[in-house]
Amino acid sequence: MSKALSVWFVSLVMLFSTASIAATEEDPWEGFNRSMFTFNDTIDGAILKPIAKGYKAVTPTPVQKGVSNFFSNLGEVGNITNNLLQGKWDQTASSTFRFLINSTAGWFGLFDVASELGLKEYDEDFGQTLGHWGISSGPYLVLPFFGPSTVRDGSGLVAEYISIDETEILDLDNKEELALLGLDLVETRARYLNAENMIVGDRYSFVRDVYLQTRAFEVYDGNVPKEPSTQTDSFGDDSWGEYDDSWEEEDSSWAE
Repeated sequence: MSKALSVWFVSLVMLFSTASIAATEEDPWEGFNRSMFTFNDTIDGAILKPIAKGYKAVTPTPVQKGVSNFFSNLGEVGNITNNLLQGKWDQTASSTFRFLINSTAGWFGLFDVASELGLKEYDEDFGQTLGHWGISSGPYLVLPFFGPSTVRDGSGLVAEYISIDETEILDLDNKEELALLGLDLVETRARYLNAENMIVGDRYSFVRDVYLQTRAFEVYDGNVPKEPSTQTDSFGDDSWGEYDDSWEEEDSSWAE
């Protein structure tokens, strides 16, 4: 999927979701979200999960680790940018040196030499950057193919797709970039195969709650306030979960 198509698709979903029926304070678009969750789950079970299982079964563990390291190293480009935007100078320096060291001594990132030297990895994305500067999460939102998100994180995803392209440094053509994206998806899915055993109760609610709690932890760098604003607040007010439903009353006659 090209970047332009990805951005258009995410933007369209976010626009469409604002017409969904409010359900709860933390998840006002639950009806829409559950539909998207079911859609993603079906696609995953039919295609991605079987491929990930096959990849994990036939690929030696050292190779899997090398592939994971490679994509993690590419991710340092985004880490550098977002740590810099948040004014985290030590983290920016660590991410920069990690990228330089692993891209050279680590054979394009296949080996995590930087960690052996004591350089810590600081994962940051644009959604976290927005949160760092006081932009609250907005409602929970499940995006087709992309999975769990929020209005803030979805907006950050769009911005990051427009502004950051880690694969540019590899000088790939369209087919090679598509193949690399496919490998990244399969490798990521393979790493989460065992995590499914931890899911209890309603799968949708479990994934939602874990995502929201994890994102709050990441945005606040582990120092989550006692009353975090990551779930129910929305850019300082509650308007995200509200919408004018007068159109339903005006147009309800068609169903009679």
